[in-house]
Amino acid sequence: MKKVYTCFCTDILHEGHLNIIHEAKKYGDVYVGVLTDEAMVRFDRFPTVDFETRMALIRGIEGVKEVCVQDEILYDKVVQRLHPDYIIHGDNWRTGPMKAVRDNAEKLLAAYGGKIIDVPYTYSENVKRADAQLREKLSMPEYRRKRLKQLLSLRPIVKTIEVHSGLTGLIAEKTVVENNGEFDQFDAMWVSSLCDSTAKGKPDIELVDMTSRFRTIDDVMEVTTKPIIFDGDTGGLTEHFVYTVRSLERMGVSAVIIEDKTGLKKNSLFGTEVEQTQDSIEHFCEKIRAGKKVQLTDNFMIIARIESLILDRGMEDALTRARAYVQAGADGIMIHSRKKDPAEILAFCDTFRKENTHTPLVVVPSSFNSITEAELAAHGVNIVIYANQLTRSAFPAMEQTAKDILKYHRAQEVDARLMPIKQIISLIEEL
Repeated sequence: MKKVYTCFCTDILHEGHLNIIHEAKKYGDVYVGVLTDEAMVRFDRFPTVDFETRMALIRGIEGVKEVCVQDEILYDKVVQRLHPDYIIHGDNWRTGPMKAVRDNAEKLLAAYGGKIIDVPYTYSENVKRADAQLREKLSMPEYRRKRLKQLLSLRPIVKTIEVHSGLTGLIAEKTVVENNGEFDQFDAMWVSSLCDSTAKGKPDIELVDMTSRFRTIDDVMEVTTKPIIFDGDTGGLTEHFVYTVRSLERMGVSAVIIEDKTGLKKNSLFGTEVEQTQDSIEHFCEKIRAGKKVQLTDNFMIIARIESLILDRGMEDALTRARAYVQAGADGIMIHSRKKDPAEILAFCDTFRKENTHTPLVVVPSSFNSITEAELAAHGVNIVIYANQLTRSAFPAMEQTAKDILKYHRAQEVDARLMPIKQIISLIEEL
C-alpha cells in the first residue's frame, strides 16, 4: 500500500478533517501528523487542549494507520522518516503564508516522484460554527488569562506588540509572516497607557481613567484570543491597585506591569529631563504584596518595572530593587533604559540571571532597537514588548494622507498607498 500523509493542527474534528481522511484512504494507508504545542503557537494559534488529547482525538478516527508527531510546520522531517507517496491537504494552502509550506512539501516529494493532493476546502455552516466555537473558547477569560504563563514555558521569547483598539488587536491577532521557510506571529498584546491615551487625544499623565482603559481592553478582547499584558503605570494608590488587579484578573488579562515611581506620571523616555520620583523599595513592595494577596487564581501575573537605569540611579540600585520585588511576590521583572546602546540592559539581565534563573525578565527595546529577539533571549530575556510601534507608524501615514488631500483637493494622489477598504474589513469576521 502507498503511504498518504496529512497533518492537523486542530483541537476539534469537523467534517472538513473527516473529508480529508476520506479522500486520503482512496490513495493508500493514511498517516496523520499532529502539530506539537510549540509548532502550533508559532504558526497558527494556541491549543485549547493538551498535545496528548489531540493525539488521542486523531487515533480515534477510523482508517488512520498511524498518528505521528510533527514538531515543525514544514514537512522535511516527516518526508525523511515516512517517505510518503502523497501529501494531502485542503486547497486553502495554495495561497497566503501556507503556500510556502505547500511549495516546500512539493519540492521534497518531487525528489523521488511523490505528489501533492489538494482537496477542495470544506465550507459549510457546521465548519463555520465549529471554528467560531473554538475561537470563542480561546477568548474566554479562564483560557486567555493563563496563556501568558503557558507561552513562557513554550517559547524562547514571548513577542508582544502594542494594541489600542479592536482593529490594532486584529492586526496583532492575524499577522503571520513566512521568511525562508520560517513562520512567525506575535504571541501577546500590550495595552499601553501611552498609546491608549494618545489614541484618545489625551496626555500620557494617567489622565485616562481605568474605566475608560478597561473599555479599550473590552474592544480588543471582543475580537482577539491572544493574552494581554496591561500597562498599569504606577498602579496608583495601593488601595486602588488591589481593585485594578481584581478587575483585570476577572476580565481575563494575563498580567499587569507597574513601575516604581510616584506622583504625576511622566513618560520614562524623558528620563532626568523632567522631575520624576522613584518610589521607595518598602512602599513598592507593599503594593506588590497587596496585589498578590487579592488574586483569586495563580494565573495572573504582577510584573515590577524598575526605573533605576532611566533615572541614572545605577546598576546596583536596579539589582537591589529586583531582588526585593521578587521577594515581595512579583511574578516578573521589567528593566527599562532610554539609551540606544543595550549594554546596560544586557548587563542587568546577565547579573540577575546568575542569581535568579526562573523569574521572567521583560524588556521594551524602543530606544535600543537594534538588538534582536535572539540576542535578548541569549541574555535571559523572556518577554519583549514592542510598546508603541503601531501608533508611531499610523500617525505619519495618516498625517501625510490628510496633507495630500488638502494639497490636491482630491483623493486620487493618495489612493495608490492606501489599503483597499475591502481588504481591511476582511479582517473583521461576521457572525
